[in-house]
Amino acid sequence: MFTGIVEGTGEILSLRKGRDSVGFVVRSRRIARGLRVGDSIAVGGVCLTVTRRTADTFSVLAVEETLAKTTLGRLKPGDLVNLETPLTPTAKLGGHFVLGHVDAVGRVQRVELRRSSCLFWILAPPRYSHHLAPEGSIAVDGISFTIAKVARGSFAVSVIPHTLAVTTMRSIRAGDRVNLEFDILGKLMEQFVKRRRRKRE
Repeated sequence: MFTGIVEGTGEILSLRKGRDSVGFVVRSRRIARGLRVGDSIAVGGVCLTVTRRTADTFSVLAVEETLAKTTLGRLKPGDLVNLETPLTPTAKLGGHFVLGHVDAVGRVQRVELRRSSCLFWILAPPRYSHHLAPEGSIAVDGISFTIAKVARGSFAVSVIPHTLAVTTMRSIRAGDRVNLEFDILGKLMEQFVKRRRRKRE
């Protein structure tokens, strides 16, 4: 489990494509030195398992289902990805509960520059539009955000200068695709309501 408070970015150093998988080598000395083989780590908002580690890199493997549901298959050497290690029992919960299980891929429609922030408008797949609620939580490429506005299947998040500086949001432009994970509490509530309805029918 994660919080959506990104600890830093890493560079895709290399990748190796298999028949149904892609192995990534990610360079980030600060993150790598705290990892062990078998640890979980969120890469671009996707929970993966560390398969190898050196002094300044770590390796992860994304399999077919993960590649189909996320943007990882679009990565290439030199790209930056957001990184977060798992939540510990004594850590502060600064964002919201993020599982690293991406629900869908969204597309950035436009970026509005404001005096003290940037407003990113993102189009979500129609089947997930009911998860978009003003002031609700959402993870975008693993970053915890509060939804600022909702309009016709799109939502906006307000990004402050600090977040722009320490995450991949600084390089995202209109047309780019991003990983979306909707609030787990909302998804659990949805399942609860559906089960109650089935029992009544």
